[in-house]
Amino acid sequence: MPKQSPAIAVDFGTDPEFEFEEVQYPNHWSSSNREEELPLHYMSEEKARRRVKAGPAMEEYEHIEKEHYAGREYYDDSGKDVYSKARPSSARIGSGRLPQPPLPPPTSLKEFAIQNLEHLPPIIYTLLSCWTRFHKIGTSNIVVWDEAHFGKFGSHYLKREFYFDVHPPLGKMLVGLAGLLAGYDGSFEFKSGEAYPDSVPYVAMRVMMAMFGVGMVPLAWYTAVELGMSQWACHLTAMMVLFDVGWLCISRFILLDSMLLFFTFLTVFCLTKFHNQQYQSFSIDWWLWLSLTGVSIGLVSSVKLIGLFVTALVGVYTIEDLWEKFGETKMSWRDQAKHWTARVVCLIIIPILVFMASFKIHFMVLNHSGPGDAQMSSLFQANLEGNDFSRNPLEIAYGSKITLKNMGWGGGLLHSHVQTYPVGSSQQQVTCYHYKDANNEWTVMPRWDEPAYNPNSAELRFLKDGDVIRLRHAMTTRNLHSHTVLAPVTKLNYEVSCYGNDTVGDNHDYWQVEVVDDIKRSQVDRIHSLTTRLRFKHKALGCYLRAANAILPQWGFKQVEVSCDKENNPKDIHTYWNVESHWNDRLPTGDTTFYRSPFLRDFWHLNVAMMTSNNALVPDPDKEDILASKPFDWPLLHLGLRMCGWGDSQLKYYLMGTPIIWWGSTVSLGVSILALSVYLLRWQRKYVDMDAREWDHFLYVGKIAFFGWAFHFVPFLIMGRVTYLHHYLPTLYFAVLMLSHMLDHFIFSSKRYTTKTKTIVFGVLSFSLCFSFWWFKDVAFGIAGPVNETKGLQWRESWNIYEN
Repeated sequence: MPKQSPAIAVDFGTDPEFEFEEVQYPNHWSSSNREEELPLHYMSEEKARRRVKAGPAMEEYEHIEKEHYAGREYYDDSGKDVYSKARPSSARIGSGRLPQPPLPPPTSLKEFAIQNLEHLPPIIYTLLSCWTRFHKIGTSNIVVWDEAHFGKFGSHYLKREFYFDVHPPLGKMLVGLAGLLAGYDGSFEFKSGEAYPDSVPYVAMRVMMAMFGVGMVPLAWYTAVELGMSQWACHLTAMMVLFDVGWLCISRFILLDSMLLFFTFLTVFCLTKFHNQQYQSFSIDWWLWLSLTGVSIGLVSSVKLIGLFVTALVGVYTIEDLWEKFGETKMSWRDQAKHWTARVVCLIIIPILVFMASFKIHFMVLNHSGPGDAQMSSLFQANLEGNDFSRNPLEIAYGSKITLKNMGWGGGLLHSHVQTYPVGSSQQQVTCYHYKDANNEWTVMPRWDEPAYNPNSAELRFLKDGDVIRLRHAMTTRNLHSHTVLAPVTKLNYEVSCYGNDTVGDNHDYWQVEVVDDIKRSQVDRIHSLTTRLRFKHKALGCYLRAANAILPQWGFKQVEVSCDKENNPKDIHTYWNVESHWNDRLPTGDTTFYRSPFLRDFWHLNVAMMTSNNALVPDPDKEDILASKPFDWPLLHLGLRMCGWGDSQLKYYLMGTPIIWWGSTVSLGVSILALSVYLLRWQRKYVDMDAREWDHFLYVGKIAFFGWAFHFVPFLIMGRVTYLHHYLPTLYFAVLMLSHMLDHFIFSSKRYTTKTKTIVFGVLSFSLCFSFWWFKDVAFGIAGPVNETKGLQWRESWNIYEN
């Protein structure tokens, strides 16, 4: 027999150990059990085939998986290959959630339950969220904090009265809708601190607003899932949103913040869903989630303009995405153009259409005259029911009593009152005022060297282009006047005042009428109310009557300064005026069909007026606002906010966050920057800490969280307006995502720790969240009785919870 050769053992190698394990996503179709079971002896052949369903979708998924794992390169330190680098992963699969295979149809209720088991945790969290948001929601029967504003705006929708506010209309329309569904008639004035009468279903309205707060919790869970976080991190994300007393407190009242937060969460969720469809561009799901991202952007921006911050996050993501696609040389120019077109349509055009639609509905509902009329153009007001513009004589004549509307964005009505300037000439003040008042009325008079106006004269003299006139203030009989005294705020311009009376005056009372154009006519002979745009040139000084957005100090009642501009800028719309109201018994009434205001003009005018008024909300140096706080106070929870009176017999609400969540999330932002810096330094030294997929995932989630936080926080550092703690609540969401990401990266997805260790860490964190929520729950549910009897809430000396 031939001599047998000795057996030779061949070691083909084993998978190297990585620091990070394959994440078990909250779906039973995870990477660890992706292989289908073989038919078992107790299964029929038909049932086995149903469980392993072949088809194009499964073949596509298997192709993606093969492409993904074929591209993975393992680093073996024992080989001394210090130049080993991880190759980039294929198109976006390395970040976010891995594409999921289609599930076979369930053959039993048990199989259906198993297939949908991943939805059980968010259902439980949603039920818990209902309890936290609705518990004791109607205990306080008084108007709390900004319910005084937004409840009143909801009333205007029910009465269909036009109002003005610095925020877009969608959120306030939803408040009005809540009131309508609850049976509210809009008669309550919502005065701060006033008790709700029995006729106001405030509990039902609060519950409807709190529904948006309830929806934040499942959105946070599913967003963490789509970001590719482990089950541990998904649970922590949902619990942080559930147990933060700041988000809880702000969601329990008739406010806009719960809607702003919900639509912010929704936008991030839709973006992550779209990101995970990138492996199948232009599929139905791809188009669906791209379109829903655009709709979400439009919705969040239509509640508050702060929604533009999350729009910036989507914009930066899109720019990076398109830049990477531009570098794919195998992609045809046709596909490149399709990607660009899809982004323009879904992320620019759709949000603009949603935003504009909210204003269109706003104008359609509020078709009656109301307290906000003066913020809009005169033509817009002419179409509102209940004003007196329908009685306006069309042509202006000498002796007519008029009001003059400044046509600059955010312009008001020319106004004067008996108070005088404390500086300059000390003559009677002239301002621009945004509300209807008898002090806005002026009479068109001839010059001093012309025959006095005779109301009984048979001949009417109409106002024409080039006429030199006097404008006499109806209430005080003083004349609109200017001189070489400098304006109190705009120092480069001359002061405008009221001087003299019916018999005393000089040539500094003369103003020359210059017609700019007429919206309805190409040839202008006589001045018409509402449609003719005018400028008023001072005859002696050559300057132009102007009302920009300079605000007078408290002695001028914070009204808009009126000055005489020495520069002749024909395109300066702040020097444009039109006649708004017009009274003259000797003239016939005008034709209301002549007055039509186009939607786009009204839409643009209102948005500029909103931004102008919002920028004017600056801190008053003459007053101390104990509720205001600085942006740097927010990340470490330096100061909270008392939302109501602090009497012993009153239920007290203190807007603050759960400290462990706010402090931990802020620290995680610094840890993320430090970790990225260390990884980049090690990469430069040719160390490979992660493979391509892990690195892509680390960067992707980190960029979503950090840029989302920065875009929401940094703008407040450069804003001049007054700021409050609730402005940080949308920002906090991205800090929470970063905290979950850092915990997931360093603990829950790391192979350095055993499952037992991870369970202990998760248990400690969960207990800390539950305990801190229970400790501080009364600041959101309401502190009853003397606040000093409630011990243990003052964790920082700067918190003004207790009476001093």
